[in-house]
Amino acid sequence: MGTSNYSDEFKRDAVQQITVRGYPVREVSRRLGVSSHSLYKWMKLFADPAPKVPSVDLESENRRLKRELARVTEERDIPRKATAYFARESQ
Repeated sequence: MGTSNYSDEFKRDAVQQITVRGYPVREVSRRLGVSSHSLYKWMKLFADPAPKVPSVDLESENRRLKRELARVTEERDIPRKATAYFARESQ
């Protein structure tokens, strides 16, 4: 089995078809006549690194959400309590 030497420009274009344009690796592989293994290897070499997602402190986020839930629950229950109070008072 012979090895083909592809230019870096060709490899970058192939990677761009996958990462930027969103074509599946299998389709690009078939269309260009390159193995999918080679495409994955080229993606490691030429693809832009994934943007870093800011880390979230899960503990503080959980506390914040619990406080918000308590506030919303209380706001929801105020009209119920008022209705029950006025219903008792009118009897």
